[in-house]
Amino acid sequence: MSLKDKCTLLEFNDLGDERGKLVVIEGNRAIPFDIKRVFYIYESDSSVVRGQHANRESEFVLINVAGKSKVRITDSKEEFIVKLDRPMIGVYIPKMVWKDMYDFSEDSVLLVLASTHYDASEYIRDYSDYEKLMNESSV
Repeated sequence: MSLKDKCTLLEFNDLGDERGKLVVIEGNRAIPFDIKRVFYIYESDSSVVRGQHANRESEFVLINVAGKSKVRITDSKEEFIVKLDRPMIGVYIPKMVWKDMYDFSEDSVLLVLASTHYDASEYIRDYSDYEKLMNESSV
């Protein structure tokens, strides 16, 4: 299975009407896991790179609820970039996939839904270590 097949783009229903827009996201329905943690990134500018890690146990869905940003996704063999620029589009990032979020617009609010509570020990923050782990696991 290719990296793009694993890291699917999710399209959420826009349930808005003349009163305004409404997007509903439910765990184990619109996204493939129970939501344990929610956080968002804002007031980052176009020169900032966030993320820069992989997670041993956590899965994520990233959604730009305002503005836009890009996400570089890699498994050390394949790589692609997702542009998040609509609040009804998200990208699913499974365990052990490296992500860099960047090119934030001035009004960007990047919402992140996570499958686990925060645990610093499950983060891989050095890309060389990540590449080594990924090469060992494919042997």
